[in-house]
Amino acid sequence: MKKILLLLILTLTFNAFSQNNVPNIEVKTMEGKTVNIQDIVNQDHVIVLSLWATWCVPCIKELDAISDVYEDWQDETGVELIAVSVDDSRTVKRVKTLVNGKGWDYKVLLDTNNDLKRALGASTVPLTLIIKDSKIVFRHSGYSPGSEDELYEKIKELSK
Repeated sequence: MKKILLLLILTLTFNAFSQNNVPNIEVKTMEGKTVNIQDIVNQDHVIVLSLWATWCVPCIKELDAISDVYEDWQDETGVELIAVSVDDSRTVKRVKTLVNGKGWDYKVLLDTNNDLKRALGASTVPLTLIIKDSKIVFRHSGYSPGSEDELYEKIKELSK
C-alpha cells in the first residue's frame, strides 16, 4: 500500500512539473512545412500561444480583440503571438481564408491531429498560454471581453 501511495505521489509530482514544459510536438505551417513547437517558442522574448479553431466563436473574438492592440503590445513588450489552429482535416481548409479575411498579423500553425492540444491537456479552446524561457508561465482557458487586458498585464510583468 505504501509503494502504491508513493508511486501515485511521484506520478502527480512529475505531471505537475511537466505541465510547465512546452511539449516536443510537431505541427504544420499554413504552407505545409512541419515544425517543432519547442523550436518555435524557444525565443528570447515572451510568446503567447493561442489554441483556437475556425468553428469557435470565443476563439475568434479573442484573436480579433488582440489583433486590435497587437501592434502596440509588440512595440511595448516585444511579445509574439502564435495562433495554433486545432481544426481537423475536415475544417482546416477554412483556416487560411479566415486568417486572410481577418488580417491577423500572427504566426499561424496547424495542429490537425490535436497532438499539441492533447499534450497541453486542453479540454476546450480557446486556450491561451504565455511562454517565457521555454516554460509555460500562464494559462487561461475560455474568453470573455476584457480578458485580453489581463493577458497584457501578465505580458508586461514578464517582459521586464
